[in-house]
Amino acid sequence: MVSHNNTEGLNVPITDINGRLYSPSAYRNSSVIIELITKFIPNSGKALEIASGTGQHIIQLGSKFKDIIWQPSDLDKERIKSINYWLSDNYTKNIKPPCHLNATKEGWSRKFPNQKFILIINLLHLISLKDTKVLLNEIFSALAPNGFLIIYGPFMRNGKLTSKGDIDFHTSIRKRNNTLGYKNDVSLLKLVSKLGFLNVKTIEMPANNLGFIIQKTSNY
Repeated sequence: MVSHNNTEGLNVPITDINGRLYSPSAYRNSSVIIELITKFIPNSGKALEIASGTGQHIIQLGSKFKDIIWQPSDLDKERIKSINYWLSDNYTKNIKPPCHLNATKEGWSRKFPNQKFILIINLLHLISLKDTKVLLNEIFSALAPNGFLIIYGPFMRNGKLTSKGDIDFHTSIRKRNNTLGYKNDVSLLKLVSKLGFLNVKTIEMPANNLGFIIQKTSNY
């Protein structure tokens, strides 16, 4: 049964005794995210996780998909430190050291060419629509032909918030910055289509989240 109270974004990471940031929501959703991407991740090649956060996801991904070379990234220095702590405690040779990346800044894709797989978890509601457009343009440039972009997080359905938890969370984000908040699923799909992406599948996920399976077509 799907819960209709999205509280994932309300979880504030804590620091454990080893200096690692720990997010309860990242712990809870790791298994469903792995299940989401399993059918679409390539057998080998380069993969980029944008806004890796605490580092909990990248450890799970590297352990599960050992033939993929994973590149974690984040904008925040404390989160990069946390990712390094997680890596030092869970050595996985197919995970590169985390890099500083402002994924809403034009031009970053030149440093990350020919990615076969890009993953975004719980980010789009925390950036503006303008920044979302830059992000998706850069992802399109970074992806190899037929590469996949997976987006996971909370979204409006056809312009509407569908649960009290989502309404409360969206409202709290907008109070801090009125350019942020949940994106409309329909608008997102129109945007990626204009860029040349193919929306392979949209999947309902636990806690009223959505998973978007998006592919860069070989014609671009």
